[in-house]
Amino acid sequence: MTATLTINGESYDTDAPADTPLLWVLRDEFGLTGTKFGCGVAACGACTVHIDGEAVRSCQVALGDVWGEVLTIEGLGSPGALHAVQAAWVHHQVAQCGYCQPGQIMQAAALLADNPAPSDAEIDDWMAGNLCRCGAYSRIRLAIHDAAGRLSEGA
Repeated sequence: MTATLTINGESYDTDAPADTPLLWVLRDEFGLTGTKFGCGVAACGACTVHIDGEAVRSCQVALGDVWGEVLTIEGLGSPGALHAVQAAWVHHQVAQCGYCQPGQIMQAAALLADNPAPSDAEIDDWMAGNLCRCGAYSRIRLAIHDAAGRLSEGA
């Protein structure tokens, strides 16, 4: 059975079994390797993508359970322009090893779509499921506040 997904605004067809994790379809079938495998049990957040605007762990969403349009880190910005969260990440030099950053950025973008002016406590609560082995949490928080400002200014 062929499944058709809308990912980053484009249509993709796959013959992968319905129980295949979305993460592996994105990476192995479609070459969208920005979404990372971290733990496989939704505990680290490295595989975070959006489905219809909701941040989800793609390692735990089966292909057959995808309920809407998928947005990955590759589709977050617009052609030639970074999303405000990505720009803030670069400005504050958040990434160290960088492995968790696509998931962190996708989680932060969902936060700001839901809450355009989060407090430190709200950021910490929303981002708690995304782990950073390098411990860049203070820079992540700073970048989220910066991105909130950029978004409120229309940047």
